Amino acid sequence: MSIPQQTRVGDAAVRPPDLADRCIPDLVAAQAAERPNALALTAEAKPLTYGELNDRANRLASHLRSLGVGVDVPVGLCLPRSLEMVVAALGILKAGGAYVPLDPAYPPDRLAFMLEDAQAPVLISTPPLSQRLPAARRHLVCLGALQQIAAQPASSPPVEIASSNLAYVIYTSGSTGKPKGVEITHGSLANLVFWHNQAFSVTAVDRASHVAGLGFDAAVWELWPYLVAGASVHLADEDTRNSAELLWDWLLAQRISISFVPTPLAECLLTLCLRGPRTTELRIVLTGGDTLHHYPPPGLPFLLVNNYGPTECTVVATSGPVLPNRSPQMLPPIGRPIANSEIYVLDEHLQPVSGDTPGEVYIGGPGVARGYHNRPDLTAERFIPNPFGSNAASRLYKTGDLARVLADGQIAFLGRIDDQIKIRGYRIEPTEIVSVLSRHPDIRASLVVAREDAPGDKRLVAYVVLEADSDLSHTGLRDFLRRFLPEYMLPAAFVRLDAFPLTPHGKIDRAALPAPDATNRLQDDVSAGPHTRTEQRVAGILGELLNLDEIGLDDNFFLLGGHSLLGAQLIARLRDAFGVEIALRSLFEAPTVAALSAEVERLTENENSLEGATSSPSCVTLEAQVGIGL
Repeated sequence: MSIPQQTRVGDAAVRPPDLADRCIPDLVAAQAAERPNALALTAEAKPLTYGELNDRANRLASHLRSLGVGVDVPVGLCLPRSLEMVVAALGILKAGGAYVPLDPAYPPDRLAFMLEDAQAPVLISTPPLSQRLPAARRHLVCLGALQQIAAQPASSPPVEIASSNLAYVIYTSGSTGKPKGVEITHGSLANLVFWHNQAFSVTAVDRASHVAGLGFDAAVWELWPYLVAGASVHLADEDTRNSAELLWDWLLAQRISISFVPTPLAECLLTLCLRGPRTTELRIVLTGGDTLHHYPPPGLPFLLVNNYGPTECTVVATSGPVLPNRSPQMLPPIGRPIANSEIYVLDEHLQPVSGDTPGEVYIGGPGVARGYHNRPDLTAERFIPNPFGSNAASRLYKTGDLARVLADGQIAFLGRIDDQIKIRGYRIEPTEIVSVLSRHPDIRASLVVAREDAPGDKRLVAYVVLEADSDLSHTGLRDFLRRFLPEYMLPAAFVRLDAFPLTPHGKIDRAALPAPDATNRLQDDVSAGPHTRTEQRVAGILGELLNLDEIGLDDNFFLLGGHSLLGAQLIARLRDAFGVEIALRSLFEAPTVAALSAEVERLTENENSLEGATSSPSCVTLEAQVGIGL
């Protein structure tokens, strides 16, 4: 079949090295051999050199080999974001295995399903975390706790890894009600790494950030390209990675030169970085995971690059810089195909669309995953033979995304052709949430959609039809869902309906679904209202941020639909209103109006005490003495 000009987008190519001889672990080992004392990683002010990283990973790999880990053997990885997490991932790769990221924040039932579905014979974790997971028929490896690891040789174990072998299996939301594992090979990972390092001129002098959570595939992108190039990777702590203001200060303090920042945080950085005269070594900010709504302002001290790609195509399939005020009447494009990637925009008959007509995005090339773990039916449905390929084994991934090709060859993302949702970088199948809702005895029917009633503030909303005698509350339903779903999949609001609105054809009329308000939301038992002026102002700020008319004294910010990104906005508004700086950690510890108000008053009193104390000579002397001690 001939390929019309507009069918395949992009023609850039870069050839990665022959992975029959070398793979990502070998290339990291080469950096360790050449520059053993160079900084590889930092986390919580703890450094790890390339020599230390390589030696520790080698010892772990040899131990894993003794437990039966070899090529294509999945290994569960359930660790906090830490140096140990990176050592473990590299050790698994060196053993020939494929690491399976298991985010410790996920519910135990979800983690158990992922571990069992992956059929991982070995789990790397900590004793407290491992207690949340099934241990039957599985070796548990705790880094630093086993003498068997320390006794292993520091040299690389002899393992032959081919480009077709698995590097990792990462789970995404599934339309069947259960998450599904995506199998990514070493060849796919290598294409990402070598495109990235060439496209962004990454060298050993670069300092890169690591911000994404373990279950988000961007974590892969934030790690391996830089360790292959000999650069240093700096892991942000939990508070920092969830707050735009803390993140911007951290990027400056750590002298980061290239960073991936999820789209919602990146849009906040666009304004923060222009406040006041600041110098930065940051030269590139990569963003992706959600729709970018804004173009960067003039005078931005770094290049903003928008990226697009499903997990099934190894993180990134298209990429392109976003320039200021390019075309304010349209959303920023998602760039052009990365090296060796093939992008096709096709109609329902797999025929190329003409001009800038919208069509579904299909992706081909070495980044395409092997398929879904233990799901041959779904693999055959989504990974199809390439009708435009010269190789009989060539496949296309059917994304379900709608796009059109612009006149300059860039791609404009238009949304989904199905109900799949992306929020804060996570891909969510609403049917998975509906499947869990259907298990609740009080729910007769349910529907989950994403609403964006305020521009740039996309939230999950569940519409439920309850049994007649139900007294189900907001908190009760969220607590039920929390047993099975991670936090990012919990709806911000539950709207009670007597029946779903229907079109004349008998289908659910989504356009007629009401916005959540005080009259239709599931509520909790009414708590006392705010009394003091501070409580009233705090409640007003929460209500404005969460689009709620009434906030009770004991209402919980997170149970009302708040999340960490909104939490950062809440902290900023409290600072503007009261002149105090509340740590994001304090918000998690004190998420109610009453507790937040008490924290505001405590900080205000401390500020007043400090202002009075600084006028006292004795306090100045004490301050000087403390300073000498530092």
